Amino acid sequence: MEPVLLSSNQPPGRFYRGGRRIADFRGDRTPPPNTPEDWVGSTTSVRGESPTGMTRLADGRLLSDVIRDSPSDWLGPAHVASYGDDTMLLVKLLDAGQRLPIHAHPDGTFAADHLSAAHGKAEAWYILTPGTVHLGLTRAVDAAELRQMVEAQDSSALLNLMHEIPVRPGDTVFVPTGVLHAIGSGILLVEVQEPEDLSILLEWDGFDLDGVRDGHLGLGFDVALTAVETRARTEDDIRALVRRDVSSGPTLASGAEHYFRLDRVDGRATFPAGFSLIVALEPAELEFASEARHSLRPGTTMLVPFAAGPFDLAGSALVARPPQV
Repeated sequence: MEPVLLSSNQPPGRFYRGGRRIADFRGDRTPPPNTPEDWVGSTTSVRGESPTGMTRLADGRLLSDVIRDSPSDWLGPAHVASYGDDTMLLVKLLDAGQRLPIHAHPDGTFAADHLSAAHGKAEAWYILTPGTVHLGLTRAVDAAELRQMVEAQDSSALLNLMHEIPVRPGDTVFVPTGVLHAIGSGILLVEVQEPEDLSILLEWDGFDLDGVRDGHLGLGFDVALTAVETRARTEDDIRALVRRDVSSGPTLASGAEHYFRLDRVDGRATFPAGFSLIVALEPAELEFASEARHSLRPGTTMLVPFAAGPFDLAGSALVARPPQV
C-alpha cells in the first residue's frame, strides 16, 4: 500500500474564529471564516453532524469505510486484535483566532456511561506559534461554586482560578480528561487526541454558540459538570504536563502514551510499520524499504498505513500514532 496525501479538511461554521494560520502553514488559499480546525486523517465526525469532519479520500470514499473494509492493512494485526477497526487517534491543526472558551472533556467511563461513546477525550498540543494557555485549577472548587460561575458566565473568575502558562514553538502540553483548559488567541498548534468530539463548555459569551443548549452534551449541567475536575493542581502538577522545546523523539509528558503517541523528527528517524499521521513542519523526505520516496513540503499532512511497511523520515516533521499494543 502507498501512503495517502491528505488535503485540508476544515469543518465549516465552528463557534470560534480562526483558519488563517492553517492556510499559511499549508500554503493554501484564504480560508472561509470560522474554519479554525483541520481534522487530519479523521474517522471522527463533528458531534451530531456526521459525516462532517471525516476524511474523504481522493476517490470520494470515507477513510473510515476504507479502514473498516481492510482493517489489518491500515492498522496492523496487533492493533486490530486490541482495538478492532478503531484508529484510536484524531489529529487536528488548530488556529486560535480568539481565545477558546473554558472547557473540559469527559473520561472514557463517563463517556461510555452517559453518552454511549467509545472513548473519552484526552488531548495534547504541540505548539507552533507562541502564546498563553490556561490549564487546571489553582484551588479546589465545589460543585455549587462551579455551577454558579457557569450560570453567571463569570469568565474572569474562572480564568483567575486557572494556571496561566506561556508557551513557545516546540513546547507540548498534555491535557488529561476532566481538566479545565483554554487555548489563548494567536496560537497555532497540532493537537493529538482520542477520536471523539465531546466538550463540556463552561463559557460561551462572545462565541457563536448557545451554551445553555449545547454546552452540556445534552445531559444538563448538573450531570455534565460531574465530569469536570474540581480539585486543585499545584504548579508542580502542571509542570509535569508540559515539556519545553522538544527537538526530537517522543514529545509528550508521561501518561499521554496510554492514549496516543507523538514524535518529533529533526534530522532522521526510523519508524516501524503502523498507522501513522505525519505533519511536515519543514521540508521532509519519506522513504520506504521498497525505495519509494515522497517529498513533503512544509504544512503537508500524510497518512501512512500499516501495510506500507517501516519507513524512514528525514527533515522536520511530527509523527502521530495510536497507543502502542
